[in-house]
Amino acid sequence: MSNSIHASTVLSSATRMRLGALALAGLAALGGCANMSDTQRHTAIGAGIGALAGAAIGDSKGGAIVGAGLGALGGYVWSTQMQQKKAAMEQATAGTGATVTQTADNQLKLNIPSDISFDTNSAAIKPALHPILDQFAQGLGGQPSIEVRIVGYTDSTGTDAINNPLSVNRAASVRDYLVARGVDARRIAIDGRGSRDPVADNSTEAGRAKNRRVEIFLAERAPQR
Repeated sequence: MSNSIHASTVLSSATRMRLGALALAGLAALGGCANMSDTQRHTAIGAGIGALAGAAIGDSKGGAIVGAGLGALGGYVWSTQMQQKKAAMEQATAGTGATVTQTADNQLKLNIPSDISFDTNSAAIKPALHPILDQFAQGLGGQPSIEVRIVGYTDSTGTDAINNPLSVNRAASVRDYLVARGVDARRIAIDGRGSRDPVADNSTEAGRAKNRRVEIFLAERAPQR
């Protein structure tokens, strides 16, 4: 057996041991969740996901240091202020058709359908969306650890040459509205997915209306140790 093959075998074994330890730690953390508050439990689970993801990436890259670094950088926490923001957004969006959820990696996701966001072939924000965005922007100026990501979508009608820039422009309109209300533009990332990643059937009008949407993500970085 050559030295290079032997080193690879040792590294793979070490990685498996690290993954096993992390898995056991994760199970132990989950086992203790019964005595935690919702905030503590969500934070613990999110941290476990980040650690396991980092370890897995480290294995694919051939080194634990790479994986640990990416896991730390990618971690989000579900803090008291995130829970408070979720509750405020649920109240602000009640009865509008917009949905507010917590993602598996501890981001707050606000899904806004077209009937309250944009007209067909338009990137101009409808007045019905203003109160929701006003509530979303409230307090973010004093929370520098929180990041915002906005993703625009269209339905499948039209060509990519039209839909792709339209989806970006919709995300940009939301960003500009938030910036005008005090959110630092440097904390906001935007993306346009065009007609990709539909959430409903594009063969019906009701489905197309659901696909013409904007998704806003709010995330708080875990403190660097």
